Amino acid sequence: MSSIGKKTSRFLNTRLGFFILVVVLFWIKTYVAYQTEFTLGAKGGVQQFLLVINPVPAILLIFGIALYFRGKLSYWLMLIIDFLESSWIFANVVYYREFSDFMSMSVITGSGSTQNNLGKSLAAIVRPFDFFVYVDIIVLIVLLATRVIKIDYRPFKRRYALSITVLSFALMFGEYGLANSDRSGLLTRTFDNNYLVKYLGLNEYAAFNAYTTQKESQTRAHASASDLNSVIKYLKKNRVSPNISYYGKEKGKNVFVIHLESFQQFLIDYKVDGKQVTPNLNKFYHNQHTISFDNFYNQVGQGKTSDAELMLENSLYGLPTGSAMTTYGTQNTFQAAPAILDQKGYTTAAFHGDVPSFWNRDNTYKSWGYQYFFSSSYYKQKSDYSVGYGLKDKIFLKDSADYIQKLPQPFYAKLITVTNHYPYELDKENVDFPATKTGDKTVDPYVQTAHYLDEAFGEFMAYLQKTGLSKNSMVVLYGDHYGISNNHRTAIADLLHKDKVTSYDLAQFQKVPFMINASNLKGGINHTYGGEIDVMPTLLNLLGVKDNKSIQFGEDLLAKNRSQTVAFRDGDFVSPTYVKVGGTVYSTKTGEPLTLNAKQKKQVAKMQNQVTTELSLSDRVIYGDLLRFYKLPGFTKTDKKEYSYKYTSAMERLDEAQKKGTSLQAKNDGQSTLSDYTTTAPELDDSSSSSTSSISSSVK
Repeated sequence: MSSIGKKTSRFLNTRLGFFILVVVLFWIKTYVAYQTEFTLGAKGGVQQFLLVINPVPAILLIFGIALYFRGKLSYWLMLIIDFLESSWIFANVVYYREFSDFMSMSVITGSGSTQNNLGKSLAAIVRPFDFFVYVDIIVLIVLLATRVIKIDYRPFKRRYALSITVLSFALMFGEYGLANSDRSGLLTRTFDNNYLVKYLGLNEYAAFNAYTTQKESQTRAHASASDLNSVIKYLKKNRVSPNISYYGKEKGKNVFVIHLESFQQFLIDYKVDGKQVTPNLNKFYHNQHTISFDNFYNQVGQGKTSDAELMLENSLYGLPTGSAMTTYGTQNTFQAAPAILDQKGYTTAAFHGDVPSFWNRDNTYKSWGYQYFFSSSYYKQKSDYSVGYGLKDKIFLKDSADYIQKLPQPFYAKLITVTNHYPYELDKENVDFPATKTGDKTVDPYVQTAHYLDEAFGEFMAYLQKTGLSKNSMVVLYGDHYGISNNHRTAIADLLHKDKVTSYDLAQFQKVPFMINASNLKGGINHTYGGEIDVMPTLLNLLGVKDNKSIQFGEDLLAKNRSQTVAFRDGDFVSPTYVKVGGTVYSTKTGEPLTLNAKQKKQVAKMQNQVTTELSLSDRVIYGDLLRFYKLPGFTKTDKKEYSYKYTSAMERLDEAQKKGTSLQAKNDGQSTLSDYTTTAPELDDSSSSSTSSISSSVK
């Protein structure tokens, strides 16, 4: 045996040597699992570095527990811990394969919405290679049993064990600091478990999930039906009646809700170098059958897109911190628009060209009653098909048409675009519009991705018109939140052709588009003040769905006698008369700060009380899961176990649904309508731009 071999052998026969061997083997197999079993999307040097090192702090801490014990017990503890930790990896590998997400405490305790489905499919999804996580344990046991490695009975000094514990915590804090610098608000704005695992590791994710689950459980446990009394009393007093001129105007129509990612109102009719940024959206905005709202505001908090979705489909506000979809979407009871329309005979479907776990959509959408969720696994994937947070809009909308044509009518379909998302990047082939010249590298390409989104929207609308879907559909467009943050004041001033912007200007900059187009509607620009919280009651009333008993904090935008006070998540507000930002109140008409007289103080105080009360009561509903106590007349509580978003089961249901004969394809004598879809997406050749028949062959 060589000198190095002898030294290595001697070292492995010490307690510390065996400990390091166990740690290194566990580290390696964890990283192998990261690379082969999970889709964590590590990009750039910092994320790749963190992915490599993130298992280390936790395993030093957990395996280090064994160093505080003597003799054989110390070795047995290391092996037992290794087995338990390996079983955690194994469980997540299997679970992730089925649900594209990591196990949570609710799943482990059997209360998760996916627990039942997982049990049924476990045998079908386990693969022989999954058991590789136990190989190192077998090797270690054999080495000990054959005495190739001998047990070190000498006491291991407590100060050395303590040093390893201290080191593990130091590494954890360092790891978190580096992770948070790359993804700010990692824990306070949690939107995808993949990010937690990518940045911090499986063990840290488990600890954080256990903490949040316990916190939720305590709040939920202390809630009671009586907590709803103040909510119901407030809504009864403040609910407005629908406008009879519009109620049921679009009854029985299909509904398309098209999510315009990070799209702000100022882009409508905006020009760069004399060219319209969004010619197709401008045309839609001014269409004779489009009701467009020019004082419609985003009301999101830290949850950004997820807050917008929550408000749009539940008329509940997002939370003051974090994302309600992520934290409460799996377990809470909801009475969402998709579930309500499902029970009125609608087919409900959501479309998104990214992973289903983002914002916990794969679980939340079940709670909301979506029958179908067409996420990334339903779409053909190539390296140049995606940018940023999923499929490019032109490809996404074109490929979505294959599923849309198979949906039984009437349907409610939400399509989430993503290309117009920070950092507003597009490959050169897709850039055909000039950037602005503010000098801000973040801001200037914003109009280019917005123009691309506009082109994608134009192609989609052309398809609806060619196939006749537009005649029997209500098409709703909304911007989810700002695209340019208030940190870019100089660039914003340049875009708005101002010398500088005030806090009043920045509040007005929070306007996003909201448009409703349908053949029975008389179009025009509606100047009422409203926000995302108001969308659900507006759409339900247009469809003739009674919702006067529901727990909704929004008001129908078409109703008369609306309060028109629009709450921001931080407690500020806008209205036709006053805009409040921080401690300053501005005149809405002039934009000038006001010194309030007694009458004005009373008016502002009344508005502030409304805003504070609504936000507080909405938070109470979500934190306490109060809708579980509320019986909405004519509504049956959603059972999440009835839903599956697996490709094979969804396609089977769609095929079966064709027998009803109400889908676009069925009405076209079973023939595809995709030849009517034309796109200029350069990534697609002639055959793929006219047909998506190859999609299913590439789906996992």
